[in-house]
Formats: sequence, C-alpha cells, structure tokens
Amino acid sequence: GLVRDAQGRKMSKSLGNGIDPLQIIDQYGADALRFTLATGNSPGNDMRFSEDKVNASRNFANKLWNASRFILMNLSDELTKPELPGELCIEDKWVLSIYNNLVKEVTDNLDKFELGIAVQKLYDFVWDIFCDWYIELTKPRLQAGGETALAAQQVLVYVMNGILKLLHPFMPFITEEIWQALPHEGESIMVSPWPVFDPALCFETEEKDFTKIMEMIRAIRNCRAQMNVPPKKKARVFIETKFVDVFTQCKMFIERLASASDVEVAESFQVEGAVQVITDAARALIPMDELVDKEKERARLQKEKASCEKDIAMNEQKLQNENFVSKAPEHVVNQIRDKLAKSKERLAKIEESLKAL
Repeated sequence: GLVRDAQGRKMSKSLGNGIDPLQIIDQYGADALRFTLATGNSPGNDMRFSEDKVNASRNFANKLWNASRFILMNLSDELTKPELPGELCIEDKWVLSIYNNLVKEVTDNLDKFELGIAVQKLYDFVWDIFCDWYIELTKPRLQAGGETALAAQQVLVYVMNGILKLLHPFMPFITEEIWQALPHEGESIMVSPWPVFDPALCFETEEKDFTKIMEMIRAIRNCRAQMNVPPKKKARVFIETKFVDVFTQCKMFIERLASASDVEVAESFQVEGAVQVITDAARALIPMDELVDKEKERARLQKEKASCEKDIAMNEQKLQNENFVSKAPEHVVNQIRDKLAKSKERLAKIEESLKAL
C-alpha cells in the first residue's frame, strides 16, 4: 500500500504534501518513525501518515526508556544475567504467563508478515501490563529489600530483556541501547537468541486469579472517580467473594492501588449505607461516610442537576421550534439531538447518585 498524508491524499510535489523522513527523524527519532509505519500496517492497504502518530510512538519510546531507568535504579550488583528466581509470587506468575503468550503470538504474527498486529500487541503489553501494572506492583517489594526484592528484580530484567528482543525489529536503536545497559548475555541484541515460548511459564490459574484482583481495583477506582473522591482519601473495603483465598492473598495490592485504609475479605458482610462495587468475581462494600461528606456531595449534585435540567430545557426548546428545525443544517440539528440525549443520560446518573445518598 501507499503511505498517504493525514487527509488520505497521495503525496506529490504539486500538492506540496510530501514528508521528508530525515526531518521527522531529526525531530522524533528513527525508532519513532519506524514504529509509526509498522503500527496499523496491513499488507496491500494504504495508511495515513500524521505527526500525531509519530509523537505517540515517541511517547511509547519514552515510556520504554523510563521503565528501563526504573529497573536500573533498583538493580543490585549480584544480578548479572537475565534469569528467573526459584520462588515466584502470584504477580510474577501473572506477568510471566502473559509475556509467554505474547512471545508465541508475536512470533506467529511476524512469520505471517502481520507487522501491524505484532506491533499493537507489543504496545499494549509494554504500556498497560508491564509499565502501568507490574512495575507498580513490584515497588513495595523493591523497597522492602532482601530475597523478595531480588526476585522482583530478576523478573523485571527477564521480562524487559524479552520485550527488547521482540521490539528490536521495529525499534532497533533504543532496544540495543537499553539492552546493553541491562544485565545481558552476548555482544549485541541483533545476534542474541530470539525469545521462545516456554510451557513451564504457563500459569493459567494464577493469571486468571490475579486478573480478578485487577478488575476489582479498576472497578473501585472508577467508582471513586465517578464520586469525585480524591485519591488521598482512604476508606475501608469489605470484599464479598467465593474466592476468599485469592483476595486474602492479594489484600495489599487492593490497599495500595485502590486507596483502601483496610481490606477485609469474607463470603458475606452486613455493612449499612455502603457503596457497592461489583465485578464478575466479587462485590466490594465501601462505607459511604468514609468516602464523601454527604451534605457537601448532595449540594454538589443538586447544583449539577440544575445545570443539566437547564441544558435539557434549552435544547428541547430549540427542537420544538419548527422554524429552526426546518431551516438549520441537518448536522446542526443532529448535534443538538445528541446533546439532548447525553444531557438526559447525565441527569439520570445524577438522580441515581442522589438516590444512593
């Protein structure tokens, strides 16, 4: 396929919409440009080039760089090569299991020349799984020191080493630079062995169990965000679940990542006036009084409700005016209809929140 400009036009001298790759490389780096051209690429299909995409690729390179800096800052001298510890925690097994499947899938995609699919999988793993979750999960262990810190360091180095090799075909410069700085074996990442799928690293049970914990943390965070609860304000969390052992084992992650002052786990609880957060695996009960000042929250919601009702009345009045509807452009009328529908949805949510209070 062709690389077209952001508007989908063919690049030509007469239009003056050509891109000088050397200028893009000077501004964003060769790796960012290569990664952009591979992202969303599928055989035979045209792709649109835009600097926003290159900027996003540079941000990804920065994310990778910062993750490697964090690992290097926390490495002990005794770690000289990428190898796994004898004892693995549940979060280690979770990340290794996902990484192991990633190796299999990316290798398969590259064999089939599905470059765009391979790049997207690597992007999602590095950004969401490794950087946003696993690195955060290891911080308390790294601070604690001792055997648990060394085990976390070994898993971090092992997974990062594999990520760099998988990314090397797309981002050769930054991956070589980071690989040389990390504990490694061999002269260059270019001639190091390609990662291979290892059946010993399939931890399906732990992967599923830890996913349940992540879903609960996400759900609690979303609930707090909807209620405008500041992250520093902590509250007790009571978790009802049939997976008592799993949630008990991972209480510390919920405490740290879901702003909980204390976490209790059992098959059932009786908690009066609690906010309920429900996932497939469990139900969290958070005492309302510990989350918000009821009177302040009620006043804020009433103010939002009044503003929302005003918007609804104004948009309904416009749509009831036949003169306006018949003369205004269709897209303008549709925009007002969309605004009205969204305002009604928002009003329903505000009324639900007021009812809950």
